[in-house]
Amino acid sequence: QVQLVESGGGLVQPGGSLTISCVASGFTFSSYNMNWFRQAPGKEREVVATISRTGTVTNYADSVKGRFTISRDNAKNTVYLQMNNLKPEDTAVYQCATLGFWGQGTQVTVSS
Repeated sequence: QVQLVESGGGLVQPGGSLTISCVASGFTFSSYNMNWFRQAPGKEREVVATISRTGTVTNYADSVKGRFTISRDNAKNTVYLQMNNLKPEDTAVYQCATLGFWGQGTQVTVSS
């Protein structure tokens, strides 16, 4: 069955960096686009970044452009989200998703 398992979240100070990962299984990872979403308390879930099957095309929400980088390693069935210059408003549960499946999420908290 399809499984998406995120890791790497944590507490980071404003201006800091963090990279989160999502390991996929149960499907042909290299055949599908991958997405990172986030949901902050009291807010709707929003798409943060997407990446094409080969990694050549990426898209970002305006709020993270220039600060976040999505990448993937098809040999490891893993998609990454590198987050730089983090802000308190980036605090959320981050989930990877594809094919209508979602991971359980990893908490990212930006606070001093």
